[in-house]
Amino acid sequence: MAKRNRRVGYGLPVVLAIVVHVAALLLTMLRLPESEPTPSSSSVVQATLVSDVTATDQAQYAKEARARAAQRQAEEAAQQAAQQQSQEEAQQAAEQQAQEQAQQQEAERQAAAEQAEAESERRQQAAKEAAAARAEAEEQQKAAESQRQAEARKQQVAAEKRKAEEAEKKAEAEKQKAAAAEKQRQAEAEKKKAEAEKQKAAEAEKQRQAEAEKKKAEAEKQKAAEAEKKKAEAEKQKKAEAEKKRKAEEAEKKRQAEAAAKKAAADALSDSISNEQERIANAEQSDQASNSFINLVKRAVEDRWHLPANADGGLVAQVRVRLGPSGELLAASVTRSSGNPSFDRSATQAVEAAAPFRELQQLDAGLQRRFRDFNLKFTPGDVQ
Repeated sequence: MAKRNRRVGYGLPVVLAIVVHVAALLLTMLRLPESEPTPSSSSVVQATLVSDVTATDQAQYAKEARARAAQRQAEEAAQQAAQQQSQEEAQQAAEQQAQEQAQQQEAERQAAAEQAEAESERRQQAAKEAAAARAEAEEQQKAAESQRQAEARKQQVAAEKRKAEEAEKKAEAEKQKAAAAEKQRQAEAEKKKAEAEKQKAAEAEKQRQAEAEKKKAEAEKQKAAEAEKKKAEAEKQKKAEAEKKRKAEEAEKKRQAEAAAKKAAADALSDSISNEQERIANAEQSDQASNSFINLVKRAVEDRWHLPANADGGLVAQVRVRLGPSGELLAASVTRSSGNPSFDRSATQAVEAAAPFRELQQLDAGLQRRFRDFNLKFTPGDVQ
């Protein structure tokens, strides 16, 4: 229980305040004498004092009187203020006393509440301790029951484990027996598979050898065909060269015959006429050689020209041919397209296949320079 506060007495301060207020009232009621009383004279000669105070002195005296009155009024106001302050202090003291009494009552109430709360907490703590004791007893009982059940489960698990171990041993024996049988079956299967693969590999090897023999035969056949083709082309070229040589010899014989005839008929002509005839003969020989070279080129290109299947009769393509000094092909380009890429490509491929043109070396130096750059016009069925 909380300790009760000692009550403070306010009787003496109140009495002192009242005494102060009464003294202040008495002071305000007192009046100071305006002048000193005239002392009584015991003299035989009585005389009347004539005042020598002037009007100025009277005004000064009046001013001083007003000042004293104002001072008294100020003192009275101060006394009233002191009295009012004393009353307020007394009222504040009373209010403070009432507040302290209320605080004391509140402290007593709080102490009672705290005591009741402490009693409630004590009772709750006792209830909690009783509940904890009951819970602990129940927990001990449950732990004992759990331990008993655990022992029972442990025994059951041990029995099941022994049973499982026996079953596992039996299963392991069955598994080993099955594994041995499976191993034997797999060995037999592997043996059969190896024999089958061996037989399959032998058949594959036999087939591979057959295919290799077939490919070899085809390669030899193709090689023989290419050799035959090259031989035919060589024969054809040889015949062309022989034909060219024959024509050249015939032309030479013809030229020689004509020259001999001309020479016999023109023995009487002057040297100038003879020189003119010789120039004409040289020009004719050059034309013949030129025509012979161009015809040879055209025939060689035509022999190697494979006309596309989609080429119609109205196609025309022009190919520019540039040769080296020994007749080798430097370039073959289309200068005028036919509008059919396959036709243009077949023309350039024919020129590339027919090159080189070694007959260029048989021409004179002037003709060689002329025929190292020329054009060929390709139309279906003809090369010009």
